[in-house]
Amino acid sequence: MSRFIYLTAGATVLNNLFNLNTGASRTAGEIDSVFLFILLIGLFFFLVTQGALIYLAIKYRRRKGEAERETPHITGNVLLEAVWVVIPTVLILAIFYYGYTVFNKVRAPIPGASEVNVVGKKWMWVFKYPDGRSVVNELRVPFGKPVRLVMTSEDVIHGFFIPDYRLKQDVLPGSYTELWLWPDKVGVFDIYCSQYCGVGHSSMVAKLMVEPQAEYDEWLKAGKAGGAVSLVEKGHELVEKSGCLACHTLDGTPKVGPTLKGIFGRKTTLADGKTVTADESYIKESIIDPGAKVVKGFQPIMPTFKRTLSDDDITAIIAYLKTLK
Repeated sequence: MSRFIYLTAGATVLNNLFNLNTGASRTAGEIDSVFLFILLIGLFFFLVTQGALIYLAIKYRRRKGEAERETPHITGNVLLEAVWVVIPTVLILAIFYYGYTVFNKVRAPIPGASEVNVVGKKWMWVFKYPDGRSVVNELRVPFGKPVRLVMTSEDVIHGFFIPDYRLKQDVLPGSYTELWLWPDKVGVFDIYCSQYCGVGHSSMVAKLMVEPQAEYDEWLKAGKAGGAVSLVEKGHELVEKSGCLACHTLDGTPKVGPTLKGIFGRKTTLADGKTVTADESYIKESIIDPGAKVVKGFQPIMPTFKRTLSDDDITAIIAYLKTLK
């Protein structure tokens, strides 16, 4: 079953390529272009080398009754050697530059993107929306609007793979990774796990549902009517109830610990002189292992919340901290 999933995903990509389909996102066409660029270069040199091999094998074959001939002793050809070193080097550099340019574009942050938290676990995908809803195996996003997926795993390494978007990102336990989506086509698209994660790996399939803005807004209204507590509200409550404000402030002034105001995304200097960016992974590590990266000017006296706060709680706290500009 797992092999069938990979074959199906590969067939989807190739079918889209050779039907001149630009894929379902704004970057899919550019990723396809890199693939075709490498494919055409490889095909060209395959035809040249194999064509020359077949031609020379036929032209210089030993015919029946023909006497043996001594092979010429060729010691080298500087021009030929220079050509077959320079040309492949230039082509490899061109492939690297083209691929790296597209890679940077795919990974570049998109201003104004909404966020959805993703949790991978055996054997399902759980999507946590800002309004507090958690949905299993169904990612719903609006058409034409960028989305940032903030992903983590509860158990082993998973791989978040959307063939129609040509995107894959490892999902790691104890850390956060991100993936940027920019839906360019309305429809339903498959999401697979690309890392073997156990006996149920082949059934770890979800759906990406891209809807027109009006339909997506109706879905949002239905969630609000359900009375779910948003991630930000839950995070605010946890910060107050967990004793965070005994050592941290929300107004920008330091206390026993550094202020939480504007903490997310801030460059922070540590006690050992190193500098880190306070992203999701740093904040989570600071909550469960506060002694790992101590901020310069403060003492390592913060207790661990590893046993008192769940991964869902930490996700909510991070969502709240992002609002403290």
